[in-house]
Amino acid sequence: MKLFDVSSDSTCDLKKDYVESRGIWHVPLTFTMEKDGTIEEELDNFSTEEEYVKFYEKVSAGYFPRTAKLNYEAHIEHFTKMAEAGVKEVLHFMISSGLANTIEITRQAAEDVSKKYPDFKVYAVDPLTATVGQGMLVSLAADCRDEGKTAEETYELLTGLRLNIQHCIIPNDLFYLKKGGRVSGASAAIGTMLNIKPLLAFDSQGKLTTLEKCKGMKKAFSRVLEQMERAPFDERKLAVVVHTNNYAGAKELAQLIEKRYGVKPFVTIMGPVIGAHVGPESVSCGWLSKITRKELNGN
Repeated sequence: MKLFDVSSDSTCDLKKDYVESRGIWHVPLTFTMEKDGTIEEELDNFSTEEEYVKFYEKVSAGYFPRTAKLNYEAHIEHFTKMAEAGVKEVLHFMISSGLANTIEITRQAAEDVSKKYPDFKVYAVDPLTATVGQGMLVSLAADCRDEGKTAEETYELLTGLRLNIQHCIIPNDLFYLKKGGRVSGASAAIGTMLNIKPLLAFDSQGKLTTLEKCKGMKKAFSRVLEQMERAPFDERKLAVVVHTNNYAGAKELAQLIEKRYGVKPFVTIMGPVIGAHVGPESVSCGWLSKITRKELNGN
C-alpha cells in the first residue's frame, strides 16, 4: 500500500506514457507560439515524439515561443482534484526556485486547499533544477513510494540528494539565451558567428550559471566527459541526455558517455516550456553524482 502520492508540473519533462504508467499526477503548463502577429496557445501535454519535433521545427521556422509559470488557479484546481480523489499526502515538484517563484504559489495554494480538506498535505519539493534533473527526482520519488517509504522520509532523502544532480546544458544558438536576458545582443551575435557553445549548469541555488564557452559542439562534449570524471556517478548510475530536436547529437554524446564510463544514458527530447529558453538543436546531460555541485563547480 502506498503511503503518499507523487505529483509534478510539466517542467519535469517526463513523457505522458511514463507518468501514467508510474501513477504520477501531472499538471501541464501553457505556452504560446507567435509569428507575424498571429498567436497560437498550446498546452505542454504532448503525447507523441512527432509533436515535440514539430514544436522545434516551428521555432526554427520563425515562430517565437513564450512561456508562463503555472498560476495560483491552476494549482488550486490540481490540488483540489487530488484531495477529492482521496489523496492525503503528496510530494509535488515544480521548476527550480532559482528560475521562478512557483514554489511560493504552490505553498499558498496547498495551504488554501487544506482549509477545505484538512487531511490533505503537500510536501513542496524545490528541485533546484528543471527538465530531466527535475524528472530524475520525480522518478526517484515514485520509486520511494513504491518501496513503501513515507512522504516525510522521501522528502528528506530527495532534498538531501538534489544538489548531487549535475548538469551540462549546451545551447546550439545564443539567440534564445539573449531573449531570456542571459547574454547580451552583441555577445550572442559574435558567439553565433564564431560557433561558440556556452556550457551551462545549475548552481547550488538552482540558478543557471555559465561554466565556460566552447568552440563547437564536439569541444563541449569533451568538457561534459571531463565534468563527469570530476563528479563520478553514484551507485544508481543515472544519466539522461536530452535534446531539442538534435537526436544525432544526443546519440553521439550518449555513446561517448557509455564508452568512457560504462553507463548508458536514457535519451529523450526536451519539452516546449524549458526548450523555449534553450532553443532548437541543443544537447544537454544530467546525472546523479557522488559529490555536490559546490564541490564540482564551487557554487
